[in-house]
Amino acid sequence: MSKVTLFSQIISLLPTANFRRIIQHHHSDKHSKGLSTRHHLISMLFCHLAKADSIRDVVQGMKAMSKNIVHLGIDRVPSKSSIAYMNKHRSWEVFRDFYYELQTHLQSGQPFERTGMKRLKRKVFILDSTTVPLSLQAFDWAHFRSRKGAVKLHTLLDYDGCLPAFIDMTEGKQHDIQAARTVNIPSGSVLVADRAYLDFKWLNDLDSTRVYFVIRAKSNLKAQLIADYAINGYKATDIISDRDICLKSPRSAEAYPGKLRLVRVWDSIQQKELTFLTNNFDWQAKTVADLYKSRWEIEVFFKQVKQNLKIKSFIGTSPNAVLIQVWTAMIVILLLKYLKQKAAFNWHLSNLVTFLRVSLFLKLDLYKWLDWPSFREDTPAEIQLSLFTSNNIRGA
Repeated sequence: MSKVTLFSQIISLLPTANFRRIIQHHHSDKHSKGLSTRHHLISMLFCHLAKADSIRDVVQGMKAMSKNIVHLGIDRVPSKSSIAYMNKHRSWEVFRDFYYELQTHLQSGQPFERTGMKRLKRKVFILDSTTVPLSLQAFDWAHFRSRKGAVKLHTLLDYDGCLPAFIDMTEGKQHDIQAARTVNIPSGSVLVADRAYLDFKWLNDLDSTRVYFVIRAKSNLKAQLIADYAINGYKATDIISDRDICLKSPRSAEAYPGKLRLVRVWDSIQQKELTFLTNNFDWQAKTVADLYKSRWEIEVFFKQVKQNLKIKSFIGTSPNAVLIQVWTAMIVILLLKYLKQKAAFNWHLSNLVTFLRVSLFLKLDLYKWLDWPSFREDTPAEIQLSLFTSNNIRGA
């Protein structure tokens, strides 16, 4: 039996000295109105883990653990007005920078493993966006359609660990390619993207910086055949053709004057043909197809964040408040994936979040609990049953 709560032990994973250095860099404790940056971060982490619907829920939830609050490194429960004020005025960049610092800190001992494509030694990044609908009455800056509001979260996902390497938030009406042009992708890495990012000028810029890309082509692509390679040697029967091409449209050819590789694949699940473009001429055609399949990981990531954390609704209405909630959600998902990797028990992420939510204030040893979830008599029976009957979880 631990002397501190599970929530306190999770908070102890945060490197205090690193966070203090970032706070000093941004001067984020200046004019803090009684709510320090650390206090603010803990409140927002609680918001996500407890899935609080409002600032009132955050405050009331933290009051429920007021006897144990000293273990969090804070001396009192914040007020609603303080959280609301700081969400509006404290720079969201301090939480973004701490996310990257925490990622480096947690991965220093044991980097997150790649789930697939282990044969490819290069760094793989997946680029996509997700749209979060918002009310125009409350979020009058989030323009999308005439009567609807929304924001887009443009995300570059690192395939190792499936965690964000870049996030940008824009109005819902902004096109994906505009945000993509601002992303700095490391030379020598691989970028996987859907056809929304098919901009030949941008792809040519990537090629000039030695970034390899795999991107889905549009159906109206006009191309001239340079070489057609035999596919009889491929073990995979889903490869239809493998060709070298150059762009035929004058405008496209001017934007991308070089040679491209076009791989056509039959998708047996969707029962349709898919066409991919790449600037790598050495990979097997199946590797190109498998790289594009890895794009599904970013869809899984968006689903995990939306289902398990507070991303579909926000406790503040200003752009700054929304970005604070987004980046603190990324800190939580990073912590959850770290704990999941450390556990001997084969947790499904959604079950881990559910069990943490009902156990945050229990005084249990975190790592023993992760290896084999400890139950109390007051734990709801349906929650216990869901763990053992879920098809998504298998014993370690």
